[in-house]
Amino acid sequence: MKTQPIDAFAEGMTAEMRAAVHEGSKIGHEKRTKLLFDHYANPNRLRQLAGEIKQHVVENLDTYLPALESRLVANGVRVHWASTAESACEAVHGILKARGARRLVKAKTMVSEEIELEKYLSDRGIESLETDLGEFIVQLDHDRPSHIIKPIMHKNRRQIADLFERHGLGPYDDEPAVITQRARQFLRHKYLEADACVTGANFMVAETGRMVIVTNEGNSRFCLAGTPCHIALVGIEKIVPADRDLGLFLNLLARSGTAQQLTVYNEFILGPRGAGQPDGPEEVHVVFVDNGRSDVLASECRDILRCIRCGACLNVCPVYRQASGHAYRGPYSGPVGAVLSPLMLGERFAEKADLPKASSLCGACNEVCPVDIPIPDLLLRLRDKAFALGIRSPGTPPMGAWAVLASHPVAWRAAMAGGAILNYLPTKLVPVRALRAWESSRDLPEWRGGAFRSWFKRHAKAPASGPNDHG
Repeated sequence: MKTQPIDAFAEGMTAEMRAAVHEGSKIGHEKRTKLLFDHYANPNRLRQLAGEIKQHVVENLDTYLPALESRLVANGVRVHWASTAESACEAVHGILKARGARRLVKAKTMVSEEIELEKYLSDRGIESLETDLGEFIVQLDHDRPSHIIKPIMHKNRRQIADLFERHGLGPYDDEPAVITQRARQFLRHKYLEADACVTGANFMVAETGRMVIVTNEGNSRFCLAGTPCHIALVGIEKIVPADRDLGLFLNLLARSGTAQQLTVYNEFILGPRGAGQPDGPEEVHVVFVDNGRSDVLASECRDILRCIRCGACLNVCPVYRQASGHAYRGPYSGPVGAVLSPLMLGERFAEKADLPKASSLCGACNEVCPVDIPIPDLLLRLRDKAFALGIRSPGTPPMGAWAVLASHPVAWRAAMAGGAILNYLPTKLVPVRALRAWESSRDLPEWRGGAFRSWFKRHAKAPASGPNDHG
């Protein structure tokens, strides 16, 4: 019997990788929870408010996008629109080609991962170097990020030290400070040699056209200061209405993503450098990327477009902790990826229709989301969509018998009465091969069917208590 792709990947993980992912995500979640509740009397109200603001934007993108474009143009920014990943890559390449640019430095941007920009540019002779430490390590190892915020969640410092030694960055030393220093020494001159830089944007302010970029390493600031051309790849949903909203979102993003009061570096960019400024880019381009977002907007799961890419839902998710981000087969992993990735495929939804089933539906992802996205509800809607399309995921046992039992009270009571035999029936004697394979990778709990019905039947016959009867 075949298993779900995410289960198959998890089975092949090394113990070292599993430990790195589990501990890294667990620590991040615990720190985030403590910080939020230490600093705010009612953090849930803040989450609800942020969710309402973002949902308002999502429902009114047709108004906010033209308004934002108008402000950007007034600020001297050149605006480009890309409906697909291919057209987004073409837009970036066209900007670089017009300038004769051959060397590019990149700050962390999920959209560039989504559209596979590095490969596109490399095939056309343009060097694209990641400057975020985690992304740099991923690029050096020809690997892929496994977490939205922490790209090397799946690696430990011993593996990184070995990687640096193999690539000539210095003899083996797994001290984090030494690893960081060696990366800094390698990258520092690259900023000065680069012809252009690419970043993402955490927020775009419709009121002022202000672009907001947050990092913890300062690499985006080096990119912006040292290169003459800045290209920002921005998903069309990354809008907040006004500057005043940033106080709410920046506080929630930092605490939810990295358990900080505020991210270390916060850039607020209006446009290219002015006549009196000594450095900064001469040109600023914003490429607004759709790439399936319009399909998401048209679906009943549009709430997922509120996401501010903090990674909190990944850290708390029991499935992510056991399977890691690579199991989700795309740049967006964890609960947010299980919703977003299939939807963004549009007509190719079936390719990742299994991801919504990679969830226990425990609801923890919704509880930690800083913009209060009802992720479990969205996962159920996508499961229903897959069922309606006739898509059956591998590893799902036949449910026909269950449907009969659940629909006929007499059959259900009989099954409850006789089900205790399962406590004494060895797995190897189960006659259905598919069920044996299913149970071989799962622990079957002790049968307790009918206990509640018996309890309720006994207590339903007891006399009702009077208003003063506390016995």
